[in-house]
Amino acid sequence: MEWLRELSWAAVLDQLNVFIAKLIPTVAAAGVPEEYQSLVALGILYFGVTIAVLLFVLLLLKIFRKPRSTEKGIDQAAEEAADISVAETVAEVEREPATEPEPEPEPTLGLFERFKRGLSMTQSSLVGRVDRLLSGRTTIDEDLIEELEEILITADLGMATTQQLIKSIETGLTKGDLASPEQVRQLLMEELKKILKFESKPLDVTSASPFVIMVIGVNGVGKTTTIGKLANQFALAGKKVILGAGDTFRAAAAEQLKIWGERADVEVISHAEGADPGAVAFDAAKAAVARKADILLLDTAGRLHTKVNLMEELKKIRRVLDREIPGAPHEVLLVLDATTGQNALTQARLFNQAVSLDGIALTKLDGTAKGGIIVAIAAEMQVPVRFVGIGEQLDDLRPFDAEMFVSVLFDSN
Repeated sequence: MEWLRELSWAAVLDQLNVFIAKLIPTVAAAGVPEEYQSLVALGILYFGVTIAVLLFVLLLLKIFRKPRSTEKGIDQAAEEAADISVAETVAEVEREPATEPEPEPEPTLGLFERFKRGLSMTQSSLVGRVDRLLSGRTTIDEDLIEELEEILITADLGMATTQQLIKSIETGLTKGDLASPEQVRQLLMEELKKILKFESKPLDVTSASPFVIMVIGVNGVGKTTTIGKLANQFALAGKKVILGAGDTFRAAAAEQLKIWGERADVEVISHAEGADPGAVAFDAAKAAVARKADILLLDTAGRLHTKVNLMEELKKIRRVLDREIPGAPHEVLLVLDATTGQNALTQARLFNQAVSLDGIALTKLDGTAKGGIIVAIAAEMQVPVRFVGIGEQLDDLRPFDAEMFVSVLFDSN
């Protein structure tokens, strides 16, 4: 590096100036204005130096990469040889038939466990919070009752049902029947069972032939899916089932019902989209009588231009069914989405005013913490919950059992 220290930078600059001066005539001949000639000449010099440096760097890379390439070639040859050896070993192993272990069957859950799994979110939202409130308490005071009231309301039991439960607790305190928080928990269990187990007409599909179930509900609650699952369960029980595609307003509703009909191997009576739902009800009733069906499940529209139109259409369908099959429909089943909470109760009120409900199917109970709406509906409407949806499988639409429902909610195991 001695030459670098002895280098005269003034001499270097002089040489650069001489080189630029020689370039200027060439630049001028190319038509560059006089005021830019020096700048262009300097740019050409810079470009040339940059190219020279890049070429020098590439040359160095080429020189120093040669030994690595050789080493890589040796390593690659060794790897190829190892791969050949491994491949031969694998081929020898494959010649011998291997016995694959049989997969272990998944454990079959009992009905109680399936209900518990489906109601886990509701259990956590309602009873789980109640247990956390009562845990560690030794006395029952006003603060505890106020917190308990808040839990019951936010779990979608409704204001009226909550006040009824709180009144029972206060009455028990006044009488001296409640001395510990555990007794409060037990009282809640008993009161919920009383609310859910009121006297009502049972669903007896053998009481008429054909037994007509008119299924109603707004769009999006799982109405068609519920009909399909019911058809499958009735068919498996040996019943001859016919489906009526009375929802002629929703696009592809009839096609969706036909798919369910194919799965359950049952006949579907349908008309073109936009047809009169009353005409579908008429043909479905005629077909059920002519084919000596045991059960007719009739789908209905979930939305028209106004709620008044929808309710009037349902009343009309009901009259058509009663004219063709006296006493029909024998069951008006309202399908509600449990995830909508208090909105489901509002829907139940409106439909009950229009067509008088016989039963309710509550879907999507496994996907919500608002399962307490079952209690609110039973307490206010006095309409029995016939079925609950606790999963996606065909048999996950289950008959509602009030005793099991409360037992599952309060099960602490």
